[in-house]
Formats: sequence, C-alpha cells, structure tokens
Amino acid sequence: MRTQVAIIGAGPAGLLLSQLLHDRGIDTVVLEARGRDYCERRQRAGMLEQATVDVLRAAGAADRLDREGLVHHGIHLRFAGTDRHIDFPSRTGGRSVTVYGQTEIVKDLIAKRVAEGARLYFDAPVTSIEGIDGDAPRVRFVRDGVEEVLDCELIAGCDGFHGVSRAAIPADVLRTYERVHPFAWLGILAEVAPSTDDLIYAYSERGFALHSMRSSEVSRLYLQVAPDADLADWPDERIWAELRERLALPGWTLDEGPISERSITPMRSFVAEPMSFGRLFLAGDAAHIVPPTGAKGLNLAMADVRVLGDAVGEWYERGSRGGLDAYSDTCLRRVWRAEHFSYWMTTLLHLDPGAAEFEQRCQLAQLAYVADSEAAMDSLAENYVGYTWAD
Repeated sequence: MRTQVAIIGAGPAGLLLSQLLHDRGIDTVVLEARGRDYCERRQRAGMLEQATVDVLRAAGAADRLDREGLVHHGIHLRFAGTDRHIDFPSRTGGRSVTVYGQTEIVKDLIAKRVAEGARLYFDAPVTSIEGIDGDAPRVRFVRDGVEEVLDCELIAGCDGFHGVSRAAIPADVLRTYERVHPFAWLGILAEVAPSTDDLIYAYSERGFALHSMRSSEVSRLYLQVAPDADLADWPDERIWAELRERLALPGWTLDEGPISERSITPMRSFVAEPMSFGRLFLAGDAAHIVPPTGAKGLNLAMADVRVLGDAVGEWYERGSRGGLDAYSDTCLRRVWRAEHFSYWMTTLLHLDPGAAEFEQRCQLAQLAYVADSEAAMDSLAENYVGYTWAD
C-alpha cells in the first residue's frame, strides 16, 4: 500500500489533517488502533477557540457545529462567596469561544472523510515506524490479523500520549518536560439543563469545581479529587452534594439530573521537543499534554494541524521544505504559551493539599487580584479565547 502522507490516529487532529490535505489534492491514509464506535463515543474536551471553529468551517466540517454549538462570551470566576463575570468580547476585540464536544467533531470529520472515499482504517494498530531519517519512510500495521506495510513520503503522528509515534524519534534527540499535578478531575455528564449561562470556575476550601455544558440539555461538571480517587467511592448523591458545596453562591441554585457518564482524569503537563524528526511530524497529545483547566488541549492539536497542513501543502505544491523544517519551532512557541496559561489557571484555582498556609493565602490574594484588576482580566480573556501572534 502506498500514500503520500501516512496519518497515525483518527482523533480530531489526524482526521482534520486528512481533510485539509485532501482539499489540497494530497493523498493520505489514516490508521487508527481503535474501532470506529470507540472513537465516536469517547468523551473529551469541548471548548473551541475561534481559530478552531474557523479551521473546521474552512474544512467544510462545521455544519452541525454551527447549528448546535453554544457560543460563550466569558466565564464566571467564583470564590469566597463572590462571583466575577469576565466578559471576553469586550476584552478581546469581539472574540469568544464555542462549546461543542470533541466527540461530535470526530463524528463529523469521520462522516465527511468516509463520504469522500478516504482510506480510513479502524482496528488497525501500528506496530512500527521505519525509515523516518531517509526518503522512504514506512509504517507497519495490523489489519484483520495480518501485518501490512504502508509506504509513504511523510508521517504524521497524531496517535496521542500513549501512541507509537513519539517513541520513533531517537532517544538522544528527544527531550521531554513533565509535571504531574497532585490532584485529578472527576468529570460527569448529567442529563439536565445547565444552571449557568457561561462556565463557572470555582475555588473553595473543599477544592476546585467547574460547571460546564455539552448542550442546552446536557451539563458537564467537574470536581477536584485526589489522584488515586476511586469512582466506586463517589456515588451520585456524594457528587451532587460536593458540587453544591463548592459552587455555592447566595441566590443561585444548582439543578441536578441523572448522571450518564463519569470518569477520573489525572492532571499532567507534558511537552516533547522537537515535534519533528526527518519525515515524522508529531501533532496534538503525541507531543504535548496540558491540564484541562485552561481548555487548551484540543485547540493546541488543531493549531498543530493547521501549521502542518500548510507546511505539507507548501512542500508538495512549491517544492519548499521551509514550513516542514520550521514546524516544530512554530508549534512549540504556541505550545509553551498554552502550557504556561494552563499551569497558571490550574495553580490559581485548585487546592494544593501540600501547600503551606502562606501559599494558600497568596493564592487567595491572586484570585482577588484577577477579579479586581482590569489588566489581569484582559490577560485571562486574551489567553482563554486563544492568544493571537503578531506575526
């Protein structure tokens, strides 16, 4: 089997890259270790920066997003019995964010790629990547119990943190940076209309809580828990009781409903450098992880793909490798900005069980500063909707 660009992973990054390259007449094959049903069901992020919405529209994959996505104009910062709404459009030149689940993006992109006859193979785990330091890389994968070989010219590793792509970069070339945070998120999907207009980020002496949503009928809520927390210890009544305590505000009521899904997500910050080697290019979680507090993970993956799609197009259309050579540095500039913002939001809002009282008082002082300072609110809004670069 042959193609121009082999794409490993059928998450939003891999699928969008396949679509963008298809629109430029560049052939791709997408290999995904999991089944289609799994890919279309797994719950992930759902907060889209304007740039992410724009690239999905440009790819012709935003019809349902435009009908069903919920545009949000800010967030509520809630602590110490107070609530401060930070309005995004007035602080960012009219920009906002849109709530639309990553699961729905994957469904939309899969449907579009299948309808266009894409070579998209599910249940096809990659076993090895070869020849990335030469002119004829290849990918070995298993399909229907038989090992196959995909010859290609470029490889895009969009296979997530635990995928095989990053490990193909030589150990003496790859450098990684990591921080494991001392807490996790317990997330639920509840069949109840949201109790808020915009997202609520709440700090309390019991820990962090977040009230988000997936639609006008489905709420998405999170609780800070210990990293070794067990879902068996969190029945419905305990989850709702804890959410009520942490989100409490005089005159405000949290509406409750049946919990349809629940999971615990560890909090990690991770960056791999470089994001490319030879003919291999990493995108999304294969290269970087952010804690979800700043809503940057999905948006970073989409930003990587925009850069990579243009660089691949430049190579095939003009014979220039300039964009491919600059890919890692270009992406890492944005990645580290998002890593810092996500780290800042995480440490601002979470209760660190190992922090001394002095540090906790400093944290409260910082929260009060963000809520009172126009400059601080401007900075939070600018980073949240997606930092725009002068170049």
